[in-house]
Amino acid sequence: MEAYDGPQIVGMDLHRRRSVLVRMTEDGRKLATARIASSPARLAAEIRRAGLHPQVVLEACYGWYWAADVLAAGCPRQLVWPP
Repeated sequence: MEAYDGPQIVGMDLHRRRSVLVRMTEDGRKLATARIASSPARLAAEIRRAGLHPQVVLEACYGWYWAADVLAAGCPRQLVWPP
């Protein structure tokens, strides 16, 4: 479903070495899952696949600051506090 060109939501499960990103439509249809090395360059590349101004959900856990810095360049983001 890579050809989808509507608004996307990206959920991130951020870890020290590897992270998982899931891209979805606004109505919850899964578009893609990516397992990436946790680095600013890899994160930025994957977020670009979500089109212009995707909404990003990021868990506010240990070590999330670098990812928030990468996303600050134009992605609306929502911090989710762990239970």
